[in-house]
Formats: sequence, C-alpha cells, structure tokens
Amino acid sequence: MKQALTGKLSGVAVRPAMRRTSLRKHLIYFAFVSPALLLFTLIIVLPFFRAILFSFQDWDGISSHIEWAGWDNYRTLFHDKAFLKSFLFTLKYVAVGTILVNITGFFLAFALNFALKSKNMLRTVYFMPHVIGPLIIGFIWQFIFTQVFPNLADLTGWGIFEKSWLALPNYAFWALIIVNVWYTAGYLMVIYIAALQGVSPDLLEAAEIDGANSWQRLWFMVLPLVRPAITICLFLAITNGFKVFDLNFALTKGGPFGSTESLALQIYQDAFSSNQYTLASTKAIVFFVVLASITLIQVFVMKRKEVEM
Repeated sequence: MKQALTGKLSGVAVRPAMRRTSLRKHLIYFAFVSPALLLFTLIIVLPFFRAILFSFQDWDGISSHIEWAGWDNYRTLFHDKAFLKSFLFTLKYVAVGTILVNITGFFLAFALNFALKSKNMLRTVYFMPHVIGPLIIGFIWQFIFTQVFPNLADLTGWGIFEKSWLALPNYAFWALIIVNVWYTAGYLMVIYIAALQGVSPDLLEAAEIDGANSWQRLWFMVLPLVRPAITICLFLAITNGFKVFDLNFALTKGGPFGSTESLALQIYQDAFSSNQYTLASTKAIVFFVVLASITLIQVFVMKRKEVEM
C-alpha cells in the first residue's frame, strides 16, 4: 500500500513538471515565431482590413475628411468600363499565357529528360530568366522591342518588325505573352522534369515492345503519370497570370491606350496616380475574392487527386 501511495504521489509531482516543460517549449516556439507574425500582421493583415474599410468609404487620399459611402464603390465598380476592360484583358492574358507557358515548359522538360551531355547546362540556361527580377526582365525586353526590332526590320526587310510591338495595340498583348513565356517556362520546366523522372523507363520500354509509338507513349502513359505536376503547374500559371504587375508595368504601363492594362496595374494606378484610394481598395477586394476562389479550387482539386492516388 505504501508503494502504491508513493507511486501516486510521484505521478502527481511529475505532471506539473511536464506541464512546465511543455509551456516553456511553447514560449520558446512563440518567441521565434513572433517577429515574423508581427511583421505579417503589420504588412498583410492590418492593411487588408483597412482596405475593406476603405472600400465602404469615400476619400481622395489627401483630405482629412472621410465620408461613408456604403456599397456605392461596388456599384460604381461594376459599371466602370475601364475595370471591365482590364478584367477581360487579365482573363485573356491568363488563358493564353497558361496554355503556352505549360506547353513550352513541358516540352522543354521532355526534351531535356533524355540522356544529353549538355542537359544540365541547358536546364540552367532555361531556368536562368526566372532568377532575374521581373522588372529587370521587362526593361530588357522593352529595349528589344523598341530598339532591336526596328534595326532587325532594316536588316531583313520584314515589315512585322518596323515598329515597336509595344506601341501597337494588336501586338502589345503578344509582346507580353512572349515575355511571360520566356520568363516562366523555365520554372515550370523544373517541376515537369521532377515529375518525368518519376516515370519508369521500364514501363515505356514495355509499351514500345507492345507496339506503341512515341506519340502514344506520350499521350497514354507519360501524361497520365505526370498529371499531378500538370495540375500544380496549371494553377501556378493561373495565379501568377492574375497577379501580373511587374512585367506589365515595365513593358507597357498598360498602353497603348489602355489595351494591356492588367487588373493589378489598374489598382496601382487608381491608388497612386489618380488618388482614388477607396475605388482602388474596392477593386483590390474583388481581386482578392477572385484569387482566393482560385486557391480554394486548387486545394480542393489537389486533395481529390491525393485521394485518387
């Protein structure tokens, strides 16, 4: 009985010690996390809720007088032709860019997945543009479109290069697409390479022995096996396409005549060029809802793929 009592007392004594140790660990964890959490709150959380409040107010960003506008900004937004035009341009940019970036990235990965002597060097070369900042990329390509293309027209006599593509509404969109593909394809290529290396060569060899040609092996075997990577790359391209700002700002600034103004660029110009902070905040909230919806769809699709696998 004495031993049992001693055991109970020791158990009671151990529990507070364990609680103190656990509390100490949690305090240490919180001490490490708190600086990042504080910065996240100051830079992301508070401005986000401030933007929500701005979207229901009327303020020019300068005066001290702020009026309550209610839902007026949202009513104005959906009758704003400039907003609808930039939203449609963004949708077009996302649709075309997503398809071309993924096709280019996949076929680069597929070509460099073979046993080539220079494949490591070529992988580095194709990935290198993504290491450079998008603003710098934009200014580099701006020089190419405005200076190199006219000189190329003089040398070759090709009329398509006579004028800068950035000054022509019909060509400015494709200029942005070309730069986007050149900048992003190498990044997606790395993801596709990792997926392709998981495809068993024995499986492809067995299919070849059974009479499957190269196209059939690609379509019926390789693509289904790398489907999770395709899903990831599609959503990455869609999200990055909606958020395009740097390339748009550096290349065209929305011109010519607003034909290449993305939604993110219009929000920036409304806030810092036109001092329409409340309208810009309203557009930013709508923009956030769109991106949040895409993210939720991505999470749902990825979880369903995990269950299927």
